[in-house]
Amino acid sequence: MTEIKIGILTVSDRASAGIYEDLSGQAIIATLNEYLSSPWKSVYRVIPDEQALIEASLKQMADEEGCCLIVTTGGTGPALRDVTPEATEAVCEKMMPGFGELMRQVSLKYVPTAILSRQTAGIRGKSLIINLPGKPKSIRECLDAVFPAVPYCIDLLEGPFLTCHEDIIKPFRPKA
Repeated sequence: MTEIKIGILTVSDRASAGIYEDLSGQAIIATLNEYLSSPWKSVYRVIPDEQALIEASLKQMADEEGCCLIVTTGGTGPALRDVTPEATEAVCEKMMPGFGELMRQVSLKYVPTAILSRQTAGIRGKSLIINLPGKPKSIRECLDAVFPAVPYCIDLLEGPFLTCHEDIIKPFRPKA
């Protein structure tokens, strides 16, 4: 069985400079460890908010590392240096706008500023790329909302069969 690789990409000038600890990337890893019963390995990077560097990292994780899923955190707001969605769109063949729509809908239950979030998702080759917000609490809320669709999406991309701890998160796969 091939090892399941999942990319975790934190986009943050300050975390990449060591000014503060990357709590967001760690929150993604902890959440995926709770969700997934399949054994998996993280391909983890912390980089500054630079579009060319984000694009290169996404390409490397998808094309060279063979990550079936790449989850980013940070860089999805309206600030001038927030360019993660632009980098994601630049490297993807197909965009999956439903992910961002659902994440914003869920986040609006907690904060009115969720309308400022620009997270999105897309497909590069056999990799699903999902942009999450930068706050650990928001990461969990957003992943709880969209993750039930992730294993089936990866099935459709001919990726590995992801199994979950169904008492924590139940993936949806249509009946054959």
